[in-house]
Amino acid sequence: MTRALITGITGMVGSHLADHLLATTDWEVWGQCRWRSPLDNIRHLIPRIDAKDRVHLIYAELRDEVSLRAMVRKVRPDYVFHLAAQSYPSTSFTSPLDTLDTNILGTARLLEALREVQEGATPVVHVCASSEVFGRVARDKLPINEECTFHPASPYAISKVGTDLVGRYYAEAFGMCVMTTRMFTHTGPRRGDVFAESTFAKQIAMIEAGRQEPALRTGNLESLRTWSDVRDAVRAYHMLVTVNPVAGEYYNIGGTFSCSVGDMLRYLLSLSTRRDIRVETDPERLRPVDADLQVPDTAKFTAHTGWRPEISFETTMADLLEYWRGRVAAGDVCPNR
Repeated sequence: MTRALITGITGMVGSHLADHLLATTDWEVWGQCRWRSPLDNIRHLIPRIDAKDRVHLIYAELRDEVSLRAMVRKVRPDYVFHLAAQSYPSTSFTSPLDTLDTNILGTARLLEALREVQEGATPVVHVCASSEVFGRVARDKLPINEECTFHPASPYAISKVGTDLVGRYYAEAFGMCVMTTRMFTHTGPRRGDVFAESTFAKQIAMIEAGRQEPALRTGNLESLRTWSDVRDAVRAYHMLVTVNPVAGEYYNIGGTFSCSVGDMLRYLLSLSTRRDIRVETDPERLRPVDADLQVPDTAKFTAHTGWRPEISFETTMADLLEYWRGRVAAGDVCPNR
């Protein structure tokens, strides 16, 4: 049976990718996670995991080469989706060395394990970089294509430049079928609350439930983003590795609807049952430097695979808000961050 390995299966994207592969393929899905990884996002899969019904967890750590080799030796994947990372840009300002080690060296350790342990097998590998590699882009460079100069604006973005280049190096140097993606802003249910749109939705849900005063705290609202849904993103990742994969290629992937973070917030507020919510800037939520223009040119990926986003911005935001309403109603403890 075809085997897919998803590193970081417990994250938002990893969990949705597992759902997509289980629903649309007959593959076995192996999900890498750390022993301490929260299982909230894959709670619905635990009965299948316990029954060994096409989905399995395997414990490994990107900073532990021995565990990665053991994982590859056991799974022997046909497809690898490398999503695991220290993925929070804001956190990278306070933990830059952890971010660089996990994202750059962790990717190198994984690819080295795949190269040496697979013993001649040639899995198709997706290395997930980020649109953050482009960082601060001049307005006349919009929309951003694959050849735009990297100008990373955070330690996280720098780490993803390294991730991108390491992936392409292994394709060119060792003939491995590795492709890298620069996914632009994508969100939806299960989005971590350290990201702007998710913390806004969480705060609205908490205010509606009377668990927070009607003051919604924000960071930079001027950043221009192109939004896509995580469920469209994982569909793109599946197509990436199955529609004529080309070793060493790199693609921008993203949505088609663009608006500022402030406009996104106003739309979320329009969905609220409360009309007394005031918006307050929280200096602690502002980054030292920000990637403020994130609008992609996805023509290369679309031409190669035929992929296009299908889920509207409005649906994505409504589903995100409903996700947080459900969490709050269930009594989850949600810190205000």
